Amino acid sequence: MASHDHHHPDHHHHDHTHHDGDSATKSWVGPDGRVYHSHDGLAPHSHEPIYSPGFFSRRAPPLLSRDFNERAFTVGIGGPVGTGKTALMLALCKFLRDKYSLAAVSIIDNEFLSFLIILIPEERIRAVETGGCPHAAIREDISINLGPLEELSNLFKADILLCESRERSSLRKYTDYMLKKFALVIMILGTIWGACDNLAANFSRELADYIIYIIDVSGGDKIPRKGGPGITQADLLVINKTDLAPAVGADLAVMERDALKMRDGGPFVFAQVKHGLGVEEIVNYILQGWEAATGKKRR
Repeated sequence: MASHDHHHPDHHHHDHTHHDGDSATKSWVGPDGRVYHSHDGLAPHSHEPIYSPGFFSRRAPPLLSRDFNERAFTVGIGGPVGTGKTALMLALCKFLRDKYSLAAVSIIDNEFLSFLIILIPEERIRAVETGGCPHAAIREDISINLGPLEELSNLFKADILLCESRERSSLRKYTDYMLKKFALVIMILGTIWGACDNLAANFSRELADYIIYIIDVSGGDKIPRKGGPGITQADLLVINKTDLAPAVGADLAVMERDALKMRDGGPFVFAQVKHGLGVEEIVNYILQGWEAATGKKRR
């Protein structure tokens, strides 16, 4: 049900009843001026209008109360499937491992583990199983990532922790099972996968001190202007796989224009992470954030 603006200076309770068949929905203006309603036995709630995909200047700031002795500076890496999140993790480990104590956490994935252990010791890596959409584990319920990050930080006196959001392996197994058993659920499961990798995913500031959102040109040059918190409010946007632009007909000038507009001047980097292009610039942004947050100087 859509809510409508009501302006009453005394904020008195105004009851409106809307009938729809056999059901009735009540709406009223609360003390805070918002329009609330209750239906289907749910608690009273409001639906706030969304006027934009978000603003870089209004993103949640890093927490001033963070104790980096309890948990090291944490970099959150998110983005749709296949954009290069794991490749970026590998590149960052390779670039930083000689000067900084690193550790990493991601959703359980044998491929992820086999890649990372080439660059950092296996004991510095934790793979977690969310039991639900992986994006909930970086936003609403961060405990499953927070525990391993704190453990790694204390065990290895880490300087920087890397936390990657990935598709959940158990959900993949569940969809495989359901597709074999009930062919008609394909459309629903496709919706689940799409929802788990949309552009709205972003890290809670209680989990990530620096947030990187990575997209790639193979999705088309329209992706930056689609917006969403990941694109507009991450501390850094990475536009990866620029070498594929000619093959998919993506115009990098259009992506640059739209990224500037959607991010309101916030930083972004064109990259070919697999080939090492743009990685040093990404590292510089991370270390700037690390210095500002911890008061330490880069090595």
